[in-house]
Amino acid sequence: MYLRHKASGDLVEVLDLAAAMDPCRTEVKGRFHAGEELQEPATFAKQDLEFPSGEPLPRCWVDADYRAGVR
Repeated sequence: MYLRHKASGDLVEVLDLAAAMDPCRTEVKGRFHAGEELQEPATFAKQDLEFPSGEPLPRCWVDADYRAGVR
């Protein structure tokens, strides 16, 4: 899956989908997908990522207490 890095606008290939969807984890492993050479893996804060369309990550991916506010 690809997400966009908010600051640079570059795509990030997410290497650990389970971590991306885990609301208890604040960072994910990925690599920038720019240029022709494969980039080295890096750690990205979820708050710095969004979908390529510009939509934010779902609340259930970033907030472990997301159900507390829903009744």
